[in-house]
Amino acid sequence: MSPATGIHAPLLPERKQGEKRASVHGAVFNVSTSIIGAGIMSIPATLKVLGVIPALVLIMIIAWLVDISVEFLLRYTLSGESTTYAGVMREAFGRVGSVTVQICVMITNLGCLIVYLIIIGDVLSGNVHDGSMHLGVLQEWFGIHWWNSRAFALLFVVILVVLPLVLFRRVESLRFSSAISVLLAVVFVGICSVMAIYALIEGKTKSPRLLPHLDNKTSFFDLFTAAPVIVTAFTFHFNVHPISFELGKPSDMVSAVKISLLLCAGIYFTTGIFGYLLFGESIVADILVNFDQSSDTAIGAFLNDTVRLSYAFHLMLAFPLLNFSLRANIDELLFPMRPLLATDSIRFVSLTLALLVFAYLAAIAIPNIWYFFQFMGSTSAVCLAFIFPGAIVLRDVHSISTSRDKIVAAVMIILAVATSTIALSTNIYSMVRNK
Repeated sequence: MSPATGIHAPLLPERKQGEKRASVHGAVFNVSTSIIGAGIMSIPATLKVLGVIPALVLIMIIAWLVDISVEFLLRYTLSGESTTYAGVMREAFGRVGSVTVQICVMITNLGCLIVYLIIIGDVLSGNVHDGSMHLGVLQEWFGIHWWNSRAFALLFVVILVVLPLVLFRRVESLRFSSAISVLLAVVFVGICSVMAIYALIEGKTKSPRLLPHLDNKTSFFDLFTAAPVIVTAFTFHFNVHPISFELGKPSDMVSAVKISLLLCAGIYFTTGIFGYLLFGESIVADILVNFDQSSDTAIGAFLNDTVRLSYAFHLMLAFPLLNFSLRANIDELLFPMRPLLATDSIRFVSLTLALLVFAYLAAIAIPNIWYFFQFMGSTSAVCLAFIFPGAIVLRDVHSISTSRDKIVAAVMIILAVATSTIALSTNIYSMVRNK
């Protein structure tokens, strides 16, 4: 096997002699964009389930555990010969480990890409929730026509915006679109905050629950269903290696991750609390759908549309980052002995188009994002974020783990497995009971 092929190969083209390395702020933008995807849309709904205080505590705990798990991954990457997540798992658990990671990355990233397109479709062409019709921006502006239906609106977005971005072959090439994407997320949070503060002054806000409310409809075990949503919202481990590979020093990636996690945790909680203040118990899984409500003023209507469009564009620009690692892992699984994907134009373009078409068709067929988040957060995302990094530390093939590392890893795995099992069981029970 040549150095440029197989499980140890980097997911990127080799850096040319004298080529400028990626910057820390560029890595922060790319990491933040990887984290702040569609998950932010369901954070307010988790506050409705958990209450404000437990939700804040859970966001902080998960962000802290994610920081630890990424540090574990980077440490074992530097101690071994692999430059990919799958390669690190192969060193610890053989072929089974690498294939398991690749399958989980495929499930998580493909699911997130489908969710991105579903949300963009909700913004542009509306959705139906509990029998009530929520109009999209295009329908509010121009009326309901064939050309602003979900299928055609998403087709235009995929061809004109997403396709040109997914054809880039280096992560660093996406730093400017990632910077704009993070800016749009901040704009979204800023406008939500202004609207919530204004509503608070006017006395029109809903009263948020500080603690969960248990009744005949909500059991204690239902509270566990919110955890997978937050886990999915913080899972970006599939992009750790592509981003860190282009940085000059490992410590730069550690710094970029810590800054990004602080930024994203702040954005998540701010969005959750202000979204909850605005809509209270009427929050749906995709909070952008709530912003279709009519406003008494032109400024209010403008802000509603701006909130929705800013985040729709954020997701369009975040799409290529998830697609990058998804495409690389599928290629690494299917063609382990072939040259780097970025050096083979036919394979690169074919795989890119196939993934884009599949995500588009799935987004047309599946309308709801909440079940996607719960399923991914209870299965593939929790494995990538906590179980696999913890297992690598416990396996300790390079003999670098301390006793403290192993204790933390064991606790991380136990919490992840227990929470995910309860959440998955509760969801399955609820689905059977509601039939």
